[in-house]
Parts: sequence; structure tokens; C-alpha cells
Amino acid sequence: MPTFAAVDIGSNSVRLKIARLQAGRLRALHEDREVTRLGEGVFGSGFLTPESMAETVKVLRRFHRATQQIVTDSVRVVATSALRDARNSQAFLEWVRSATGWRVEIISGVEEARLIHLGLVSSPRVDRSSTLMMDLGGGSCELTITQGGHIRDAVSLPLGAVRLTNEFLRHDPSRKGELKRLRGFVTREVNRITDRIASAKVKNVIATSGTAAALAAVAIRLRRGAGRQRPVVSRAEMTRIAKRLARLPVAERRKIEGIGPRRAEIIVAGAAVYHELLDRLHLKGFRYSPLGLRDGILAQMAADYDRSTRSGRQIESERWESIMTAVDHYHIDRKHALDVRDAASLLFTGLRSLHRLPPEYREWLSAAAMLYEVGDYVNRNGRHRHTHYIISNSEILGYTPQQRRLIAAIARYLGKSRPTLEDGPMKLVDPGDRDNVHKAILLLRLARALNLGRSRAVEKVRIGVRSAEVRLTLVPRRRSGVDLELWAIEKECSYFREVFGRELSTAVS
Repeated sequence: MPTFAAVDIGSNSVRLKIARLQAGRLRALHEDREVTRLGEGVFGSGFLTPESMAETVKVLRRFHRATQQIVTDSVRVVATSALRDARNSQAFLEWVRSATGWRVEIISGVEEARLIHLGLVSSPRVDRSSTLMMDLGGGSCELTITQGGHIRDAVSLPLGAVRLTNEFLRHDPSRKGELKRLRGFVTREVNRITDRIASAKVKNVIATSGTAAALAAVAIRLRRGAGRQRPVVSRAEMTRIAKRLARLPVAERRKIEGIGPRRAEIIVAGAAVYHELLDRLHLKGFRYSPLGLRDGILAQMAADYDRSTRSGRQIESERWESIMTAVDHYHIDRKHALDVRDAASLLFTGLRSLHRLPPEYREWLSAAAMLYEVGDYVNRNGRHRHTHYIISNSEILGYTPQQRRLIAAIARYLGKSRPTLEDGPMKLVDPGDRDNVHKAILLLRLARALNLGRSRAVEKVRIGVRSAEVRLTLVPRRRSGVDLELWAIEKECSYFREVFGRELSTAVS
């Protein structure tokens, strides 16, 4: 029963959640949270302040002790908007590394939205109809449209509560001119995505994060109803709440149950964003969910450990849909890509005793086979370099930045050049993966060679592995020759010998 820990370093607060995987489900063991306002200086000066970094590292040390006491098998630490924007983020990453030993992963806004979505759909309570998921943090606001449990669109807007407070609200209580400028900026950003949201015909809206929790608590309090109430906020309630909070000084806002002393400082900006979103997008309201980014991180970790979990199946589907979207977007020959993918899978299985690659490399190899021609979209000249850049930097959902770099490196070397340790693409790969990437590159080169003519000339391939030799026997289709494919494979013989220390020979049956 593995135990995982997820750490979310946000612009406003830092969160920890530890969970154990039992019978395919995650069971929460420990949670912790602290407001450190890491992004407070970033959105004005572009730099993390020494004070906010020190406070955040102090909290992370506490989190680190908790992961040691509970004995976690794996810890994943991600950072969001503040670290994406900060010009001195590297100094903070090194400070965290020296204090805890943790490597912090700075994720993009779209990846943040994907993980939040994964955290929400990991709960069977989430409706499968068209849903808009809204997560407003300290530095950004992630909006995700999902249908049937699958992401249909995702966008990240610079509408975080800390960012907007620092930029627009300088007085207490806020002045009318400040509020007008704030609403104008929020309206401008929301108007960018109104058509995309409208076309989705959203039926449900789910909001996550601390600001949504506080607004839901305020709405329940204002109703003065008896008994337990659902954490739902209507558009009309959101309008009244936003106006009321904007009139109050921070000392009065702190007295409102559910907001909290630190949240009170940024709640006006957060309420303005939710009000504009509901109003401009003509939404009836939102339902608050306590699930969020850290739940998505845990779901991803559980899926990487056991693909049979609900999250594992979800991620596999997301990855495949995202790859096929990229195939269509970059005008890749889908039939040829699938043929190369099938050949790569065949070689992976048939040569397993030789390459001994970890099981996950089957998937990285498959993705590289589908995407190795994306560089042609930019220019045939230098297409392999373009391929590496596009795969490394595109938002292919479901893959971490390191996984995308692995896939990009595998897809990069299908021309005349071979990888060396001095190459930029190989330097971006973790040292422990470089030998495996070399082997995967060779498998993909062979898979491409088997389909070089793009005519499906090879009907079958028989693989024979001996102590000193590997033989590929090609079975051609009727009336089809395989001369081109044989020529392409023979060009890889010396590389095969270099990587595996065995001779590679071919035959035709």
C-alpha cells in the first residue's frame, strides 16, 4: 500500500496532502496548509521577496517532517503562477532543494488546469455532463470545460486574487476608481473566452480553492437558513456578496465567519472575479468543491503506480486524445503514424530481453512514433530540431515536462545525426534516463525504417534474438517489394551494434 504526498506551492498559500492507495482508492492521511503570500512581490516587481521565500521554506520544512513521520513512498512538489512569473525563481528552487531535498516542478497554467480537473473527476460524485471548472488562486484563474469526464478546453487567465489586489486595490476600503479599474481589467480578460464557454453549453459549474470556499461560506451565512446547506452560490448572491465586501474595510471583513484573517485581505478581488465570470458568461452560479490541485497530483501519482485505477484510465484517455489532437493540428499523416507506432510496439515487445527498458517506455516510444513528424509543420529544413521544440513545449495533456522532454528526445534523432551527451536535447533528459533514451531512439528508427515507403509493404516481422545476433525477417505483402525497407534497416546496423553490442541482420520470407 504505497503512500503519496502532494505539495502545492501557490501564490497565496502552500498546501500538503498525504494519502495512501488502498484497493485502487486514495485514502487521506494528513493535510496541512499555510498562507505565505509567495507571489505578493512577484506581481509588482517581478521578484520573489526574501521574506516570502523564507516563510514558504519554513512551512515546507514542516511539511517535510510530516512526510518523514508518516513515511511516504513518493513526494511530488509543484509550483504555479508565482514561480512561473518570478525572475528569481531558480534561487527559490535551490533554497527548497537544500532545505528539504525536494525538486520543485513549475507547471504551466494548462497543466495546472488538467491536474485540478483530474482531482475533481477522481471523485465519482462529479456529474458527467458539460461542466465548467473554475479555480481562482493567488496568481491565476484556471477555467476548464469538461464533458463525459474529458477535457474539451482549458485556459489560464491572470486573474489571481493576490495579483489583482496588489495591482488595483491600494486603499482600505477600496475606492470607487480602483474597483472600476479592477472590474474593467477582469472584464477584458473574461471577454477573451466568452465565446469558447458559450459554445460548450455548460450545465454545471464547480469552483475550487480557498476563495471559492470563503464565498460559499458567506453565501450560506447570509441566507440565515436552518440546517445544513449545500455550498452553492447563485449569480444573484455573488453580485450582492461582491458589492458588500467591496464596501467593508479589511477589519470588518475579518469578522465575517468563513473568510479568515488573511483571506480577508484579498477577498474583494477574488469576489470581483467570480462576479464577473458568472455575469459575463451568463452562468446560474457555482458549487464549491474542496478537491483541487493537490488531489489531482495524488491521482496522477496513483495512476503512475497502478494504471488500473480510475485515475489511470482517465490519464490514458487524456493522453491519447491530446496526441491525436496534435496529430490533426500539425497535419501529420495519421495512417503512417499509427503504422510506425504499431511497429515500435512490436519491436519493444520482441526485443524486450535485449533492451530491458522500463514498462513506461512503451508509452513514451508510442507517443514519439505518433509525433515525430510534427516538425514538418514548421519547415522540412531542420524538421527534427523543430520536432524536439514542439513536443517539449506544447501542452500535450497528461505528460509532465520531464516526460515530454523524454518523448521529444526519442523523436528528435530520426535523421542522419545520432545522440551524444553534448547535445542539447540529451542534456535536458535526466542522467539516469539517457541510456534508456538511446535504446528507445534506436527502436523508433527501426520502426520508421520498416514503414519507410509508407505503403505497408511489410505485412509481418519475425524477430529472432540470439547471443550474438538479432535477425529481422520481413514478410512482404503480395506483389509488394521491401527493398526500400531493407535498405533503411541496413543503415541502422552499425548504430544497433553500438547500442546493443550485437549484429543486426535482415531476411525476407
